Amino acid sequence: MKKVLCFTLALVLLVCVSAASAKDVVIAFSQIGQESDWRTANTDDLRSAIENHPGWKLVYDDGQQKQENQIKALRNFITQDVDYILFTGVVSTGWDEVLKEVNEAEIPLLLIDRIPDCADKIDYVAAFGGDFVEEGRRQVAWAGEYLKKAGRGDEDVNIVIMEGTTGASAQTGRTEGNLKALKEYPHLKLVGQQSGNFTRAEGQAVMESWLKSIPKIDVLIAQNDDMALGAIDAIKAAGKVPGKDIIIVGCDSVKAAFDAIVAGEMNCTVECTPLYGAFVVPTIEGLEKGEKFSKQVIHPEEGVFDTDGGIDLGTVKSVKAADVISQRRY
Repeated sequence: MKKVLCFTLALVLLVCVSAASAKDVVIAFSQIGQESDWRTANTDDLRSAIENHPGWKLVYDDGQQKQENQIKALRNFITQDVDYILFTGVVSTGWDEVLKEVNEAEIPLLLIDRIPDCADKIDYVAAFGGDFVEEGRRQVAWAGEYLKKAGRGDEDVNIVIMEGTTGASAQTGRTEGNLKALKEYPHLKLVGQQSGNFTRAEGQAVMESWLKSIPKIDVLIAQNDDMALGAIDAIKAAGKVPGKDIIIVGCDSVKAAFDAIVAGEMNCTVECTPLYGAFVVPTIEGLEKGEKFSKQVIHPEEGVFDTDGGIDLGTVKSVKAADVISQRRY
């Protein structure tokens, strides 16, 4: 009986140790919402990368584009004592208090896509995001160089800028880049600037309003492709030809934008990749091994895609969208 009892106790102890060693790594993800094709691709990529990783478990929360929902989610993650938090905020400001609570709970924080303005006041283990200022610069620079190539470099051209969600780092950064680049092309005259909230429906509504109130629009700079696609619907409904009567430059490089460029209804899209799984997975694997990472924001390499290719933007040359459309994953 003593031998049997000892064997049973040893077996129970072994099972307990095995269960502890097999404990899932719990990764929580606070996402903005699903306002665009880009955001959907970003969500799908990160969820798939985490859910398919052996020994990892995902806790996901969709903020539905409301900051209060995301703050609540972050506090729920703290209560659940998750192992890591992935965070991208709907706007740049207002995160100081809740992210300090994450730090106090000693939960490693990874910043994704949009970097909050309090980043220099909080602790985070890694950050990944697009270079929004450079993306905005490339949008306007592409239009300027394209017009030069078309022999319109000295012609006054009316340009409108459709901005994203006001206060989002993608909006503030791209607007900064847009406006800086406009100084390099004095013949581009800014005649309209308004938020379309990064959605197709609002992009269409803003364009409809502009077409009624602005006598002549030559170029549309839309800070994401969804707004550009919405604007295309408005332009067609007004009896104009998108891509010809109005040059259209988007941002994000989603598959639908490539389709529009190939169809001749859109002229250019500046890439902002949503595919962060390939960066996040090895980072968490490294953190699990005790590795340390820089707090510098890592910007993936990104391109510019258009109708013909070959537009020199200084940091990159544009590529013909039709040549690479089959490679698009989102």
